[in-house]
Amino acid sequence: MVSRVIPVEPFDLVIFGGTGDLARRKILPGLFRRYCSGQMPSDARIIGAARTDMDDAGFRDMVAAAIREFGGGRSCDDGTLDGFLERVGYVAVDAKGEGGWKELASRMRDEVPVRAFYFSVGPSLFGDLAERLHSFGLASEQSRIVVEKPFGHDLETAKALNATLAKHFDEEQIYRIDHYLGKETVQNLMAVRFGNMLFEPLWNAQYVDHIQITVAETVGVGGRGGYYDKSGAMRDMVQNHLMQLLCLIAMEPPARFEPNAVRDEKLKVIRALDPVLPHHIVRGQYAKQGDEPDYRTDVENPRSSTESFVAMKCHVSNWRWANTPFYIRTGKKLRARASEIAVVFKDAPHSIFGEEAGRHSNVLSIRLQPNEGMTLGVTIKEPGPGGMRLMDVPLDMSFAEEFGPEAEEVPDAYERLIMDVIRGNQTLFMRGDEVEAAWAWTDPIIEGWQKRGDFPKPYDVGSAGPEDSLMLMHRDGRKWREIKD
Repeated sequence: MVSRVIPVEPFDLVIFGGTGDLARRKILPGLFRRYCSGQMPSDARIIGAARTDMDDAGFRDMVAAAIREFGGGRSCDDGTLDGFLERVGYVAVDAKGEGGWKELASRMRDEVPVRAFYFSVGPSLFGDLAERLHSFGLASEQSRIVVEKPFGHDLETAKALNATLAKHFDEEQIYRIDHYLGKETVQNLMAVRFGNMLFEPLWNAQYVDHIQITVAETVGVGGRGGYYDKSGAMRDMVQNHLMQLLCLIAMEPPARFEPNAVRDEKLKVIRALDPVLPHHIVRGQYAKQGDEPDYRTDVENPRSSTESFVAMKCHVSNWRWANTPFYIRTGKKLRARASEIAVVFKDAPHSIFGEEAGRHSNVLSIRLQPNEGMTLGVTIKEPGPGGMRLMDVPLDMSFAEEFGPEAEEVPDAYERLIMDVIRGNQTLFMRGDEVEAAWAWTDPIIEGWQKRGDFPKPYDVGSAGPEDSLMLMHRDGRKWREIKD
């Protein structure tokens, strides 16, 4: 099977924060891979912009080094890299001042149909950048801006951020990026749900026992301690990444696959979420183990009460999901790096094989990382004589196995989403009212544990999280799926 790559229109893309970590690790290598695939037109231009005093040649050297380190093995020695670097330039700008903006404006081309600005900077600079783009004549009705999370710290700041951006850009010009939505498997989830008659009739409370969403990391907070200790797992992961995954699992079929139709259905799910009861929330904080420092050491705050782990039991109050629990969990320094959505179907209403056959449930597992793919567990007879013994086996669709070497060519999340920005396709981006609705649900949960004075439970590095998170499931006669690579 040969994948079809459709070139995008010519564009000027300015990356504010172009010398930063995200640009080096994801944005620039992703653009290089799109160039290698033939998707980037010959007259596309990429301009890095940051405070650092640097010329075009210096920036190109930095970009080349980033691609060699993070480019995913793409060849850099056959002239391809040189061809890409010819499209790259740099302007030093002051986001809060006047410096560099006239030069940046002089670099922009009026004849190019697409002009995009990637705000790979902290949210505190979003307003300054938006204002200067307009005051220096860089933005037009066709311009697009890309903003990274966090989209606020709570509902109040999210509303203020949306209002700031709305002063200068229409909602159709704002692309709030959540890289989880760019993953191939996440989009395949919609294809599996809405493109197969096999699943959609079963996708409801009558047939689904419960749903688990797990995003587990083996790393700690690393160099993000200052930011993370003010945010925690709830703000950093649940309010955005896990919320988006829950929406895609739970939403109704949109009338058509277009941006506002899809986002309308996601918004309905968020607004249908019940408030979470205190005994349905477990917070954790990784503890010191051997040479591994604890969370408080990593964030340099010996009295921190911020969670590095959170597990919750949620309910979506609508006809499709009445009384069907959604269990979500995420944490750092856990047993394995794994992201999975598991749809656990109900047992057969009556077993003709007797109690000795045990309980067997069908599970649809959607793996986001590592080894993206889907597995459907089915029950069969165990081979051999000796009666009817049942066992569960997977019907596996691993992208790497199914598509072979071509699976390596599947664009990563940032590649896909940046190209969607250039195309003007907002389907996989969050709308402003989605962000605000997510915070409206999240804020009371955080306020609740602050008022109660709850402290996170310690858990061992390399474990599955606090023991209380296991009890969250055991009380309901269920258990978490094993976290494994």
